Amino acid sequence: MEIVIQPTPAEVDSTVADIVEGYVRAGATTLGLATGSSPIGTYRELAARHRDAELDFSLARAFLLDEYLGLPKRHPQSYYSVIRAEFVDHVNLDPAMVSSPNGEAPCPEQEIARYDQSIAAAGGVDVQLLGIGTDGHIGFNEPGSSLTSRTRVKTLTEQTRIDNARFFDGVDDVPHHVLTQGLGTISDARHLVMIATGEGKADAIAAAVEGPLSAFCPASVMQLHRHVTVVIDEAAASSLKLADYYRYALEHKPSWQSF
Repeated sequence: MEIVIQPTPAEVDSTVADIVEGYVRAGATTLGLATGSSPIGTYRELAARHRDAELDFSLARAFLLDEYLGLPKRHPQSYYSVIRAEFVDHVNLDPAMVSSPNGEAPCPEQEIARYDQSIAAAGGVDVQLLGIGTDGHIGFNEPGSSLTSRTRVKTLTEQTRIDNARFFDGVDDVPHHVLTQGLGTISDARHLVMIATGEGKADAIAAAVEGPLSAFCPASVMQLHRHVTVVIDEAAASSLKLADYYRYALEHKPSWQSF
């Protein structure tokens, strides 16, 4: 696991965009896209590179982490809609090649199986972007989630609903249930890239990176993965005990070694 501490959120966004750009410029690639506030700056940076530097997404495809159960896909806060408004509509990534769980599926159990099968059929995810909740959740894998879980229906904690209420008219409009890739599904991606900024994420980052491997902090499952890059700003790094070492390691990173 590599911890990359940058001075500002803008430098976090640029660093993550560099990682994604490397995969996109290498040819056909499968991206794992997160929603929520954490990756928005990265998506804006990638859109600018598409516009100004001819970054070409035409050979890419993508899978989303999760979706609200029962929310119509055309609802502005469905992740089907959000990822298009925040990213897909601003680059030349074919919308038909952007897949997400169907929150309107009449049989969620069948949809769960279909979604995992579709990821496998595509050859898996090359690089998966991740945010982290204040309670350490990734995707919608709330505390207590099995570290080997697959795509499934989950019930959101009240804290997650409160955190996400800013995207809705109020907390009462936030659905209680979601379809989410499991921690095992996420861990199948070949490269995990976590994005976090702000002091509000500091304790969650410390628990995920330096705490024990535990279902209590679902993001701690990253400790088992062979290729993880955690990109954070100084505020989000403020609870890390080994922050000085992470800065030292980045400063002395070999020029030939990529993220």
